[in-house]
Amino acid sequence: GQGGAIVNILSINAHCGSPELAVYSASKGALATLTKNAANAHRFDRIRVNGINVGWTDTPAERAMQADTLGNGPGWLDAANASQPFGRLFSTSDIANLAVFLLSDAAGPMTGTLVDQEQWVIGANR
Repeated sequence: GQGGAIVNILSINAHCGSPELAVYSASKGALATLTKNAANAHRFDRIRVNGINVGWTDTPAERAMQADTLGNGPGWLDAANASQPFGRLFSTSDIANLAVFLLSDAAGPMTGTLVDQEQWVIGANR
């Protein structure tokens, strides 16, 4: 066949997460395993399967959670951006750009790879 490419969108919480996010983190860990298994199962079909472990991202859902669930006022985004090493949260465009690369021929035969799209090194002190 001609093959193809799949990119699963996960979360950096696949590695670890806050206690209140245990179920969410477990689901992302399961998707990480599924990504690797699917890559293995379809490699000879020339279907590449990779994933992106997304870090803290400014999305409509994040904004709603910050306001509705956590009760944070309109200044939360400025504070969140200031707390990040590169001065801002990720945007959906950042994620899309990486996904487009992984879906393109420029990614070569890479398969079964989980890319941590994050500003913090896992396990490093913040």
